[in-house]
Amino acid sequence: MEQQSCYLPEGSFLGSPQNAAAIGSEAGLRDAIATGQRLEARVRVCDGAHNLHVDLPCMRGLIPRSEGALGISEGTTRDIALISRVNKPVCFTVLRIEHDDSGEPYAVLSRRAVQEQCRAAYISRLRAGDVIPARVTHLAPFGCFVDIGCGVPSLIPIDAISVSRISHPADRFRVGDEIRVMVKGFENGRVLLTHKELLGTWAENAACFTAGETVAGIVRSVEDYGIFIELAPNLAGLADLRQGVRPGQRASVFIKSIVPERMKIKLAIVDVFDECCPPPPIRYFFTGSHMDEWIYTPPHSKRRIATLFS
Repeated sequence: MEQQSCYLPEGSFLGSPQNAAAIGSEAGLRDAIATGQRLEARVRVCDGAHNLHVDLPCMRGLIPRSEGALGISEGTTRDIALISRVNKPVCFTVLRIEHDDSGEPYAVLSRRAVQEQCRAAYISRLRAGDVIPARVTHLAPFGCFVDIGCGVPSLIPIDAISVSRISHPADRFRVGDEIRVMVKGFENGRVLLTHKELLGTWAENAACFTAGETVAGIVRSVEDYGIFIELAPNLAGLADLRQGVRPGQRASVFIKSIVPERMKIKLAIVDVFDECCPPPPIRYFFTGSHMDEWIYTPPHSKRRIATLFS
């Protein structure tokens, strides 16, 4: 998508030579006023009036509260969206250069203007099934908040992160992760996202394993009839009950059998142990830019799990 590179998540341009040149001098900032160039810098302070003070090498930068984000003036965006930007990069355009009472110049900036451009030129043109880049900004028990462009937020619900059930989005992501997401639809001007469709079908994931192997897994749930162990974000197998096993534990498991017709992987637990470590890197089986339909289940399975993007 042509517009995508212009409206990447905040922080994408922070270290670029073009950005450094523009914010490095008053002449560079004045050129940016003339061209409307998107720039980025780090927020140093959010003052008591919720104006953002931005680090610029050549002068002070100020984003007035009303220019801090889409919806702030209208009351549809809460001020926490401004407070939470402290010590993080923000995008902006330069509105003008003014002088304070001491005669020192400072730049008046607008983050809202960039977000309005992003909505008009990029987000409004998205279709259900489009795959776009995003950056993880916040993790909550119910889902993962991401920046889908210029600080515009959206949410991946926890049940849309992967097929394998997780107790918290932190089981899958860390704040700052650069990920890929899919547009599932639109509701009241918001972009609805999903993620699990990018992580492969049952057959694609199962093809990475062979009966007779002993492999690593994560205990996801303990039921009356067995223990579900995640082998990959979109693939889990079932092991017999074993005393003392708890969700979240790491496991080594022996693969007894793989049965595509029933979407079953039978496992035997070799060992379980407690270990706190970051989530492994996400493997994306789908690397295209658009998907019309995703069918998780194998062709001959009695069940059908699918997502239709329309």
